[in-house]
Amino acid sequence: MKIGFCGLGLMGVPMVKRLLAAGHQVTVWNRTLDKASLLFGTDVQVASTPAQLAQECDLVLLCLFDAQAVEQVVFGPEGLVNGKVMCYLVDHSSIPPAQTIQMAKRLADAQGTIWVDAPVSGGVGGAQQGSLAIMAGGPQDVIQQLTPIMLSYGQRVTRMGDVGTGQVSKLCNQTIVTSTIAAIGEAVALAQASGVDAAQLNQALAGGWADSVLLQIFVPRMTEPPPTKTMATINTMLKDLDTVAALAQQHRVPMPVSSATQQAYRQSGALALGESDVSQLIRLYRGQP
Repeated sequence: MKIGFCGLGLMGVPMVKRLLAAGHQVTVWNRTLDKASLLFGTDVQVASTPAQLAQECDLVLLCLFDAQAVEQVVFGPEGLVNGKVMCYLVDHSSIPPAQTIQMAKRLADAQGTIWVDAPVSGGVGGAQQGSLAIMAGGPQDVIQQLTPIMLSYGQRVTRMGDVGTGQVSKLCNQTIVTSTIAAIGEAVALAQASGVDAAQLNQALAGGWADSVLLQIFVPRMTEPPPTKTMATINTMLKDLDTVAALAQQHRVPMPVSSATQQAYRQSGALALGESDVSQLIRLYRGQP
């Protein structure tokens, strides 16, 4: 199957590298075309537009920032829909479920292409190691057919239901992740203000109820100098928290913890930390701009 990939951001680059390492032929498109050649050389074909990419591929994978970017890449003047009819589109972006459902129907009506929403969790490290958790929404037989390809960069693909359910599942994931990172930041700041060596917290709490993958990752990132490699930005997390809030309001689900977390991330953005690694949320609790 000929594979196309749109979006060479923090996650897209290692995902493409994993596809290449697994022996797949990949055509890529990115808004800044030079980036593709610099990153991959002659290992990939580079399409000048999404429409040209669709001409070459049966399966197109997306990993874009938001719903506006997805809509532009799929339905814009030079979008995928203006190329050859694709068999499948898999969207690894994190976008609102309602917009996913609307765009999936729109694409199916336009050319019969099947849309699978398959957001991922595990960050840049998970993409590099091929250990991403993938939550998929769409027809079961299609997801089963595409799973071996997605396992190039994922450790597990779980079908959550029809199209849109992958995005809901990712929002549940982000609810837990963002709140946990904020709580770790508060704990680190409290330890430091109390004269405790906060750098030892992850070791001290290992094996207890507070232990987690996030604790082991973020205590070092919050107690050492700011990391040079970004795992995820505060703005990206805030985008997802805003989507969580909208979905909760739609279904009338009270989420006071997520609401407080959302405000903390928003305050960090107001301190010009939006494009910083999410670990730098600690600076809000330290009162550092």
